[in-house]
Amino acid sequence: MGSLFRSEEMALCQLFLQSEAAYACVSELGELGLVQFRDLNPDVNAFQRKFVNEVRRCDEMERKLRYLEKEIKKDGIPMLDTGESPEAPQPREMIDLEATFEKLENELREVNQNAEALKRNFLELTELKHILRKTQVFFDEQEGGVNQTTESMTRALITDEARTTGASMGPVQLGFVAGVILRERLPAFERMLWRACRGNVFLRQAMIETPLEDPTNGDQVHKSVFIIFFQGDQLKTRVKKICEGFRATLYPCPEAPADRREMAMGVMTRIEDLNTVLGQTQDHRHRVLVAAAKNLKNWFVKVRKIKAIYHTLNLFNLDVTQKCLIAECWVPLLDFETIQLALRRGTERSGSSVPPILNRMQTFENPPTYNRTNKFTKAFQALIDAYGVASYREMNPAPYTIITFPFLFAVMFGDLGHGAIMALFGLWMIRKEKGLAAQKTDNEIWNIFFGGRYIIFLMGVFSMYTGLIYNDIFSKSLNIFGSHWHMSYNKSTVMDNKFLQLSPKVDYEGAPYPFGMDPIWQVASANKIIFHNAYKMKISIIFGVIHMIFGVVMSWHNHTYFRNRISLIYEFIPQLVFLLLLFFYMVLLMFIKWIKFAATNNKPYSEACAPSILITFIDMVLFNTPKPPPENCETYMFFGQHYIQVLFVLVAVGCIPVMLLAKPLLIMQARKQANVQPIAGATSDAETGGVSNGGSHGGGGGHEEEEELSEIFIHQSIHTIEYVLGSVSHTASYLRLWALSLAHAQLAEVLWTMVLSIGLKQEGPVGGIVLTCVFAFWAILTVGILVLMEGLSAFLHTLRLHWVEFQSKFYKGQGYAFQPFSFDAIIENGAAAAEE
Repeated sequence: MGSLFRSEEMALCQLFLQSEAAYACVSELGELGLVQFRDLNPDVNAFQRKFVNEVRRCDEMERKLRYLEKEIKKDGIPMLDTGESPEAPQPREMIDLEATFEKLENELREVNQNAEALKRNFLELTELKHILRKTQVFFDEQEGGVNQTTESMTRALITDEARTTGASMGPVQLGFVAGVILRERLPAFERMLWRACRGNVFLRQAMIETPLEDPTNGDQVHKSVFIIFFQGDQLKTRVKKICEGFRATLYPCPEAPADRREMAMGVMTRIEDLNTVLGQTQDHRHRVLVAAAKNLKNWFVKVRKIKAIYHTLNLFNLDVTQKCLIAECWVPLLDFETIQLALRRGTERSGSSVPPILNRMQTFENPPTYNRTNKFTKAFQALIDAYGVASYREMNPAPYTIITFPFLFAVMFGDLGHGAIMALFGLWMIRKEKGLAAQKTDNEIWNIFFGGRYIIFLMGVFSMYTGLIYNDIFSKSLNIFGSHWHMSYNKSTVMDNKFLQLSPKVDYEGAPYPFGMDPIWQVASANKIIFHNAYKMKISIIFGVIHMIFGVVMSWHNHTYFRNRISLIYEFIPQLVFLLLLFFYMVLLMFIKWIKFAATNNKPYSEACAPSILITFIDMVLFNTPKPPPENCETYMFFGQHYIQVLFVLVAVGCIPVMLLAKPLLIMQARKQANVQPIAGATSDAETGGVSNGGSHGGGGGHEEEEELSEIFIHQSIHTIEYVLGSVSHTASYLRLWALSLAHAQLAEVLWTMVLSIGLKQEGPVGGIVLTCVFAFWAILTVGILVLMEGLSAFLHTLRLHWVEFQSKFYKGQGYAFQPFSFDAIIENGAAAAEE
């Protein structure tokens, strides 16, 4: 349990491995995931390390696997994922894997090339088929029509010069070209022909109704058939260049009808043959991909494990004999024997007779921080680590956050109905977590919700509890035990009077409601908010002061664990005294006021004589004389209050110079003693800012250059000013519990009054339809605004209260995370990177 409240004790170890056993041993450590290796070759280029060739081979295998994966996804073939993680293959198995991947890639590329060539052939034949079919309109008209068309085209295409000479000319022979062009290029193509040929060409075009497949990328494209008539070789050359510029494809088209029919029959025959060959090619490709899809996930895992092992081996050093690899690593002390057992298993697998050696080393480096978590505590630890990773062996706020975080959230979000919605959503994710975890998704919002499912569930449960305390469910109250108020008003007055108030002097029976708020406050429209306002404001300050005191007490555990006597005496004690004598005293005044004064006319214990806690606290700090109380009322709430308050303020103010000067002066005194042992704890405090990592706690402590005395004074001044002023601002900051709670309750009431109550007032069959529609609208707004948006707001405010107001009292968060060599993490990160 110690690691739950502090990070694990770590040790820096030196590991000696025989070269033939190193691969198997590192593989076992990767499966274990409890060792963080250090790079012993920081100055060596990545391309000059011993196992760079093996890493390159793994990169090449990964490239081939990604190519296979892309082709499998293109065909929509499901990949088998059993969820199992195969062991890392032996080095000799790399050759078999490489051969398998090489064969698959070559076979698939050959199939793809053949399929692309066949598709290109098929496209050309299909386009030629459409050309022969579409141009048939131009050539197969009736004979008279043909002659007339030819004569009109001939007259249109005869040059002006020939017409003006009047020379006798023989029959004019028109040439033509036919082809296919992309439909969107056709208007520009037509304009260019007209301008470049000066109108001496005749263009006819017809659309191909069905889209054609581009063999290069598989896209569907729309094309049109065109035929261009012209006269002379010069225009022919010009037309062909324009077609080439617009990437139009020209096809031969015979002039004789018989030749065209013969060609069309040959084209159809070839298309049928190509369809058969294409189908066989696609079937073969599909069989290859289906076979590969069954093993692709496991292949990826194997290759990534091999690559990770060789990457790790590149961090090791070789001894002078080139037969032994030397590594340095951080390991948790609790898992020392488990790691040694894994090393023995690796040695036995490799067949080596020389056992590995794992020795602990002494070091002055700060060890990494390792907080062991499970699926429940992982999310709460992530909230803490988002602020900053704890320093080594520093008190971990995560276990306490499991309770305080959902509770403070619930104080702001307290509603039995809204809390139930949130709790049910969290419970659903918890019950279905195995299936939901298996469904990998790129939706970042969903991943955040699923990762925090236990936080959501606890926030919902705590909100249900505070909702019962507030007696608030969708802005209404539950009358479980019956009201303990007695009013002499009739029903119409209670239902219709918007200025109805509850008076404890007249209407209260004297027995409190057994649990939470009395439901009668729902009808007290005039002073309901005033009552809730005073109640929630005071409990916010009470919870805030207790939370801050708990944070200061947590710092005591840090000081005692690291044996920082100066910080314990001259920081912790003054901080705690300052907080208790000022702010905790203010909390005590609230309880005294609640106990002593009542809503009666019996002075001096009536509510008329009750002083304001805020005014009393201000007068106390400023040493002001309280204003004269009303007649027959006492000035102070208890005997000797004035003298006790003066004493409390003087002692609290006296704590400030102690926090400011004591520690720097003692450090300065210790440094002046030449050749004398410094005062215990002084040097370590100065060097580490109050948190020293003792060498007896798993691998050594901080060892840095001594700070200048001026810097120590500046740091201590900043720390003291921040604490003193922060105590005031942090106490006021907890008033957000009151503000958001009131805002949430009022929003829920507005939504009920302005939306759902409209449907509830309708009667008859029409009323049922209206109520159904209104309820749906109200439910959407409730979930969208009051649960999601208000829940997110309360979550962020709770997070701020923990990061700033609570953790600032004891938590520095200046460490670095333990990042062990783990196959699970490597494969998960590799899969996430591949999906991106």
